Amino acid sequence: MSEQVAGPSSMNIDDVSQAAETTTAGEDGVAVPSTNGNVETARYASYAVGYVYDPRMMLHSCASGHQEDPERISRIFDMLKTSGCIAQMVPIAIREVRRQEVLLVHSEALWDKVMYIASMTEQDFTDAAAYYEELSLYAHPSTPLCAKLSCGGVIEASLAVAKGQVKRSFAIVRPPGHHAEPEEHMGFCFFNNVSVAAKVVQTFTPIKKILILDWDVHHGNGTQRAFYDDPSVLYISLHRYDGGQFYPNGPFGSMTSCGEGPGLGYSVNIPWPTHHMGDADYLYAFQQIVMPIAMEFAPELVIISAGFDAAKGDELGECDVTPAGYSHMTHMLSTLANGRMVVALEGGYNLDAISNSALAVAQTILGDPPLELGPMVASEIATETVWQVALEQGKYWKNINPKATDPLEPEDENITWSIPELLKAHRQDYLYRQQGLLQIPFATEALDERFNAQAACTPDIMENKTLVVFVHELGNLRVELDSVVTCNVQMEHSYMVDMSKDLIKWVKDKKYAYLDINTLPKPFVTKKAARGTGNWSGDMLTYVWDNYIELVGARQVILIGYGPGCDTIMHLITHRTVAVMKLTTAVIQVVGHHHIPVTPRDAGDILSWYLKRSFVVAPKDHRVFTSGKVLKRHGNVARTEETKPIKVLHKALPAIYDFIGR
Repeated sequence: MSEQVAGPSSMNIDDVSQAAETTTAGEDGVAVPSTNGNVETARYASYAVGYVYDPRMMLHSCASGHQEDPERISRIFDMLKTSGCIAQMVPIAIREVRRQEVLLVHSEALWDKVMYIASMTEQDFTDAAAYYEELSLYAHPSTPLCAKLSCGGVIEASLAVAKGQVKRSFAIVRPPGHHAEPEEHMGFCFFNNVSVAAKVVQTFTPIKKILILDWDVHHGNGTQRAFYDDPSVLYISLHRYDGGQFYPNGPFGSMTSCGEGPGLGYSVNIPWPTHHMGDADYLYAFQQIVMPIAMEFAPELVIISAGFDAAKGDELGECDVTPAGYSHMTHMLSTLANGRMVVALEGGYNLDAISNSALAVAQTILGDPPLELGPMVASEIATETVWQVALEQGKYWKNINPKATDPLEPEDENITWSIPELLKAHRQDYLYRQQGLLQIPFATEALDERFNAQAACTPDIMENKTLVVFVHELGNLRVELDSVVTCNVQMEHSYMVDMSKDLIKWVKDKKYAYLDINTLPKPFVTKKAARGTGNWSGDMLTYVWDNYIELVGARQVILIGYGPGCDTIMHLITHRTVAVMKLTTAVIQVVGHHHIPVTPRDAGDILSWYLKRSFVVAPKDHRVFTSGKVLKRHGNVARTEETKPIKVLHKALPAIYDFIGR
């Protein structure tokens, strides 16, 4: 049922532009509904706060009852009205989203599926119950209207802020949207409200850089997917992950799911490994990850995907964020983008918790100070998670210093060895004693501190005409644990799987030179060594290319990437294009379940060259196959029946040898 996502080039942009321009009353006012149904223009100061609400969105309902209850929005609206917030806010006219706007993010097939619901008979709903249950949805004859109002409401709330008609806005809408992917509705969501609104704002206003902060307890897979290769939208999500076992499940919400191509680094996931994460944990993540990255990105607009299912009392999320916690997160985000902010409702299924939390957010965007919090300390789980996220995001953002978030006490560094350092020392010894490889020296103390024990070569590298460069992390660790709660390792039942031995033997049999690059970064580095390490492994491979590979006698270079090493190779190709294209005869990428790197956009020479020389291997259940989105920029992609990442390289070696020998 999936189709290629439609983009702006596949529609009449003039129609969309005209629609966007006629939804408001001009640069000095917002179109608001009057009591008699006509549209009037409200005049207000530039610091006004707007809201979007329409009770018609409650028509989408489930006869047997459901967590996504229509009362979610009415309880919020009533709470804001009773507290006096509504009286201080400007009503923004809601409207139905237009097809052309939806197609900025979603496929025509998805639009048609949602619109079809309005014509379904009672028997159709009965027959389709299992289908919608599988997608975590329910459907009602009014669902298309409510989905269009919800999406159109977020668009209008965003345009009002983007055009300077209000400073901030709150879209009290349902059904939610952040799970809806470009080609599929799921997880209570039909259209991705925030993603469509962001695209509309970028297309029809001067605002181009947008931060989407998603604090819903579930990962916003649809929103991340919509902007996965787009550096103009920074997507940050704090969510319960549970090792990929919490909805929407799978690895896409992991901390290593960081974007692809030009969007690499612009997806930031803070995945909590368990339930009961609270204010101290969320605010620690904001201080160490969210705000430093957001300030470096410098958005022109902030959109909050404001799900309140991480709130204390929500049985679906089972977390402990209080209204005070939400108010502090909102307050911190309000310091960005000159205060331009849109709050768009997502999940939240405890009616008391969602209304109290929404009230705290509304009061904060109206200018009240955040609610008082007592002394608090983040949990060990939170500090460990934030540290791991910092290690990952430190590759892309200068404001992130993993050492500053290291949960170890400073004095512990003098009496401990990190596992990565021990593994690298082991491999250095193994490559020397068993394979006869020599360590590559680095020119300066700073370079040696950054990269030592990570590059080794055969002694014949200076004379051999063919050089195989293998870029990889160290082997996979197979670890048995005392407990999944404590994560204590039973050392006697744990070992490292090294898939490079067969490759090295083949290279030696062919009498080629061999260069081994491992990309496992150092967790402990000095501030001096950490400067300029935005892409640790890419910097190292580029240095080795400039100072060794180009200077030796090789006339035929074969690049082989394994797992994260594939990104490292693509970084080299992007930054040393001419030299790499001149010497390299084959690029092998064995990705496992890692994302497949892509060639840069609008790089015709690289693309044509890469298509002739690439051989990309992925397991048959890789998402690039299940989603049907194999792109030319991925290169020549082959699937293997092996699904375990640690065995994919071994399984693919015969085909790799055959490809190199052509």
